[in-house]
Amino acid sequence: MRSQDSTAKGRAGVAMPTQREVDEAKIRQLVDKIVEGLQGKDLEGLRRLYATDIVSFDVEQPLQHVGIEAKLKNWAPVFTFFERVTYEVRDLTLTVGEDVAFGHAFARLSGTLKDGTATSGMWVRVTYCLQKIDDTWLIVHDQVSVPLDISSGKGVVDLEP
Repeated sequence: MRSQDSTAKGRAGVAMPTQREVDEAKIRQLVDKIVEGLQGKDLEGLRRLYATDIVSFDVEQPLQHVGIEAKLKNWAPVFTFFERVTYEVRDLTLTVGEDVAFGHAFARLSGTLKDGTATSGMWVRVTYCLQKIDDTWLIVHDQVSVPLDISSGKGVVDLEP
């Protein structure tokens, strides 16, 4: 039996990706679908990326959003405020196991507001926790944060990666 990290050889002697590499590619595609869902203002598309019982710690109140409906309710105002949404994820780093994975990245939500004003948004830190459920990777927890200026007690929103 081969180790999960070993590379198998296909019929033509070409290295075949390991299961871990396949899973990492699927997770990266999932994160790409978050970007597509936000830019396309597609709540139903986003729904398919999260577990129904997701727990989300986002930058907006309350301290936690529990369940898919709460997560989507948190995204809905973005589509109300923005005429055009731009979302980018940078420096995504993943650690992938057999049926759980986690990753961290920087993300920025920006775009054009309904009144035509362009906004460059702010960079945040995001952590994704994923689980393979019925052979499909889903986000079961995410956390979004900004650094804290301890002396003022306020979030620092003008930093860039």
